[in-house]
Amino acid sequence: MGNSRDKAVPTLQIENDRVIVTEWRFAPGAETGWHRHGHDYVVVPQTTGTLLLEEHGGNREARLTAGVSYFRNVGVEHNVVNANDFEFVFVEVEIKESGDG
Repeated sequence: MGNSRDKAVPTLQIENDRVIVTEWRFAPGAETGWHRHGHDYVVVPQTTGTLLLEEHGGNREARLTAGVSYFRNVGVEHNVVNANDFEFVFVEVEIKESGDG
């Protein structure tokens, strides 16, 4: 079940003992690749549009609006695909556990 999608481009903006902040840029049709989130996270869309979420239980579309953030718990497993015919951008803020060490 291979595919030839372009990969989304992550740019690490901040990483410290509390958070990881990454900007994700998706060309039309680009994907993150399958991954499992190791932290709770917040997504801050910079673009309004639709993302295709490929999940183990099936695919679904998510309509995102620029500036309207959402939160997800650790453990989400999926592949995120830009379903638009334009670049899609969001900022992901991963929240590290407090009190490490």
